[in-house]
Amino acid sequence: MQQQGRGTNWVMVLLIWAAGLGAAAQYGKIAVTFDRLPQLYPNVGAAIGWAVSSVGVLGIVFGVVAGLFVSAFGYRRTLVCALLLGSLMSALQALHLPFGLFLLTRMVEGISHLGVVVAAPTLMAILAHGPARGLALTIWSTFFGVAFAILSWAGLPLVDAYGVLALFGVHAAIMAVLAVVLHLALRDVPVPPRTRYPDLSALPALHLNIYRSPYKTAPAAGWLFYTCCFVAVLTVLPPFIDESIRLHVMGAMPLVSIAVSMTIGALLLRRIPGVAVVQMGFLIGAAAMLWLWAMPGYWLACMALAAGFGLVQGASFAAVPQLNDIAAAQSEANGAMAQAGNLGNAIGTPLFVAVIAFGGYGALMLTVALLLFCGAVVHQSLASQRRRWAADSF
Repeated sequence: MQQQGRGTNWVMVLLIWAAGLGAAAQYGKIAVTFDRLPQLYPNVGAAIGWAVSSVGVLGIVFGVVAGLFVSAFGYRRTLVCALLLGSLMSALQALHLPFGLFLLTRMVEGISHLGVVVAAPTLMAILAHGPARGLALTIWSTFFGVAFAILSWAGLPLVDAYGVLALFGVHAAIMAVLAVVLHLALRDVPVPPRTRYPDLSALPALHLNIYRSPYKTAPAAGWLFYTCCFVAVLTVLPPFIDESIRLHVMGAMPLVSIAVSMTIGALLLRRIPGVAVVQMGFLIGAAAMLWLWAMPGYWLACMALAAGFGLVQGASFAAVPQLNDIAAAQSEANGAMAQAGNLGNAIGTPLFVAVIAFGGYGALMLTVALLLFCGAVVHQSLASQRRRWAADSF
């Protein structure tokens, strides 16, 4: 039903946002149950870290050009087919496959994830009009944090009662229901005409053109460090938090990130550039990791870390149009962010599992602190490069 005055179909916007929750749960269902996975696969050692990150493998390769493929296949078809594919992969995972086949389903699940995260915000932008479009896309940006909170508060009790495989089965059912509902609901939504499929031979040149630019690269460079740490920290940190408050802390962290992003972050962005807010978030996060190193598992340090993540999260998206004033350049910068995000998600958890295995809790805290500090330094380096480019243009 169209909302009067603005013409924004908020019911449809929220349904598509729900599809985003399902896509985020493709990471979250493994992340929140990570300490239980060795019960399913007891003999795989540190390779268990790939259970989280293998879903991002295809996004690493095709993140930049995913938008071109989706526009050629069709936004509605992509969203519905991606949800169905995700449902099928979760259903197969619920059968307790051998570990190798399980990882294969996770990689295929990456196609589903990429399809949803590219098609869904485009459809939301079509459905929302005028000032409502910004609100709709702000809502979209919360899908990862909200999904992790729901999984912490509702998913873990389900796992406690019925096991990890039951969570996979419920996820499969939810994705299937969303696919059917959206297939019926999106039939009358106007979408742009389909385009031609991109030439795969041009893929290397396209990547080179994007990553040579300090304007297009900057949001993605910071996003790489953020995504490397965000999902991985939520995955490996829980065992080090007191069991009596663990569920509440892990459920609150994503919500604190969202709250900070939409309040303090929004206020800061009215006064200072997005890149500066991102750097501030990285430095707060690095300080929080040193706090956790000094006071293991302290809940207030966890909240400070979440606050830093929240500043990075919102300001990174805001930096894209601030640094790139042409729509085509913004699209390329967003594609680079998708690619960097999948790369960060892919390497983060295996890296941190290996760090814990070799150096324990202290080494983990210091490694994350270093990575977050590097995120701030990389942004400073790219800012210097932009100043040189600007000076050379005169």
